[in-house]
Amino acid sequence: MLDINFIRNNPEKVKQAIAHKQENAASVDQLLELDTQRRSLIHTCEQLKSRRNEKSKEVSELKKRGHDASGIIGETKKIGDEIKSFEEKLNGLEPQIQNLLLRIPNIPAADVPIGKDANDNVVVKTWGQRKIFDFTPLPHWELGHMLNILDLERSSKITGSGFILLKGPGAKLERALFCFMLDLHTREHGYTELFPPFLVNRTSMTGTGQLPKLEEDMYRTSPDDLFLVPTAEVPVTNIHRDEILPYKDLPVYYTAYTPCFRREAGSYGKDTRGIIRVHQFNKVELVKLVRPETSYDELESLLGNAEKVLQLLGLEYRVVKLSTGDMSFAAAKCYDIEVWAPGADKFLEVSSCSNFEDFQARRMNIRFRDEDGKLRFVHTLNGSGLALPRTVIAILETYQNKDGSITIPDVLQPYMGGIKIIARQE
Repeated sequence: MLDINFIRNNPEKVKQAIAHKQENAASVDQLLELDTQRRSLIHTCEQLKSRRNEKSKEVSELKKRGHDASGIIGETKKIGDEIKSFEEKLNGLEPQIQNLLLRIPNIPAADVPIGKDANDNVVVKTWGQRKIFDFTPLPHWELGHMLNILDLERSSKITGSGFILLKGPGAKLERALFCFMLDLHTREHGYTELFPPFLVNRTSMTGTGQLPKLEEDMYRTSPDDLFLVPTAEVPVTNIHRDEILPYKDLPVYYTAYTPCFRREAGSYGKDTRGIIRVHQFNKVELVKLVRPETSYDELESLLGNAEKVLQLLGLEYRVVKLSTGDMSFAAAKCYDIEVWAPGADKFLEVSSCSNFEDFQARRMNIRFRDEDGKLRFVHTLNGSGLALPRTVIAILETYQNKDGSITIPDVLQPYMGGIKIIARQE
């Protein structure tokens, strides 16, 4: 959430930033109007409390001298009733102001390209060589069916469309990938591994910015009012909610594997074939809590950590800087990593690496005391390191052979129990 003082002092800048994110800027005027009313009520209450204190002193003096103070006591009571009335109005304004603050998106960083949607994103890096096949590469859904490692018909029977059933070597490949990623990030990149809850409360979802705006895209349990995690970002970043971190402990790096659950409410009809867009998927998440002055260097480092996974897997990819219109509600700057899937003949997003600056930290009240002893909000960052099943898709389609078998990348073979090739089962 943005600092209310910043909004007061820079209303036009905030409105412009909101418009660039394709959001409704009218909420700023509503917020400032309510904020003006609140400050006026606070001022009035303070004046009345000052008057009541003066009257109370007069009553005390009159009683000391043995004089009748009933008239002033009556005045004091009337002032008290006025204060109560104004405080009730003030209490009614507070949730309205908070609701509007929670719905105002983060301001994009200065170097984020201004645009309406994904068409205005900018490719900033490419890596790897496009693999040349001497046959027509098959899409993953055909490979998975042919090798009997992906069964979408039965997963649909079990739950419904948008869910995955992996079998045999396919399931082992999925497990191998997130074990490999966790080992890489903990052993080489300095992250501490966590295994967080897969259900979170409403406060946690609000803290990272999924609520209130994105509630329709989430899976909610009733009557507990808990949410299945849309990403490990939510439980992991909330670990330090309402805490003051020691300066010496920053930066904090966490990594975690979780399944992720998203209704994809606004994506009906998109990527319906195969497992490109699903409601449940596995992901290894990277989360950083850092000092504000280092956060953009930390973003580049985070991006590099995620890229390393694809480099070790030998998969072609590109890095895209998102435009204002394609960025998430909470992000100040975001890179997407897109891996090439030759069978599907397109790039697929496998990671979003974002700097939220202090936007999430304000919502969660995560602070640190700097070297001068001043309390400041940390900056939070996160990124997928990486998301499945799209990484699986890229492996199946990139490493497929003419006979439909799949060669396991060298770096994954130690995690595959000796399997080097997934072959068709007769």
